[in-house]
Amino acid sequence: MHRSPLRIGIAVVFHQDHYLVGLRPPGKPLAGYSEFPGGKCEGPEPSDVCAVRECHEETGLVVIADTLLLQHRFRYAHGELDLSFWECRVFDDTKTITSDAFRWVSPTELFTLTFPEANAPLIELLRERHRPTD
Repeated sequence: MHRSPLRIGIAVVFHQDHYLVGLRPPGKPLAGYSEFPGGKCEGPEPSDVCAVRECHEETGLVVIADTLLLQHRFRYAHGELDLSFWECRVFDDTKTITSDAFRWVSPTELFTLTFPEANAPLIELLRERHRPTD
């Protein structure tokens, strides 16, 4: 039996020169890896709406999804994912993160963190964006 890939919406939040990054909790697939806020799309929910909803649920922040940075499929042992990474901005910067699992990191620190393999194309895209120009 062939199952459809699980659709995942991911918020790549860049605010005041920092990215919003969390740590996957114990007991979940890929526990201990760094992650951007995100999760499973509910039914026909568009991936940008999912990314915004998941970011709010996981961090307490309200964000606006501006641009689809990357969409690709990736197969893990636990299943195939259809990942949509959305560049997001903070809607109200008076709000603070309500989860101890998430924090703001500089681009320099971001590139030292260990993300799941499916995030590699996104991390490379962000690395290009932050590469010093001559």
